[in-house]
Amino acid sequence: MGAPSSSPQPSHAAARAAAEAIEMLEVLWERGFDAASPAPVSAFQLRVLYSLDREEGINLRRLGELLDSRASSVSRLCDRLEATGYVERRPSPVSRRELQLHLTGKARTYLTDLRARREEALLKVLDRMPAQARRDLTRGLESFRFAARGEHAHSGERPGTGDTRPA
Repeated sequence: MGAPSSSPQPSHAAARAAAEAIEMLEVLWERGFDAASPAPVSAFQLRVLYSLDREEGINLRRLGELLDSRASSVSRLCDRLEATGYVERRPSPVSRRELQLHLTGKARTYLTDLRARREEALLKVLDRMPAQARRDLTRGLESFRFAARGEHAHSGERPGTGDTRPA
């Protein structure tokens, strides 16, 4: 296991650089969000759609855990998304008392379009970067993803490759 850096300065510089990059990404994301939205959803509703896309068929309790929100708030949010035709509640095959949440075809189409527009905006920026800088960015972002999940990059996947074979 690698030990965290002993000097806080590089971490602070990295945090500042990441914060600035995130702010720029938010602007790019909003452009994609605005352009892709024939029936706009709020940022919080979009988090619901992303969560259901990752964990299809979860119940309200699990969605509340993912969103760090109360069940009553999540239920009302799902009511609104169901009314817009983005979410569907289905009976659980395991428990009669439980409902599963599923994305509709309309929601999947919306997410596909949104992701394509956001990727297009990102590609315009990435294409202006030197190839080595793009590779470094990929490795850095993958390492960040591992750290954010509480994992270590060397715990299975080789950062920058998507490869799970040993390095």
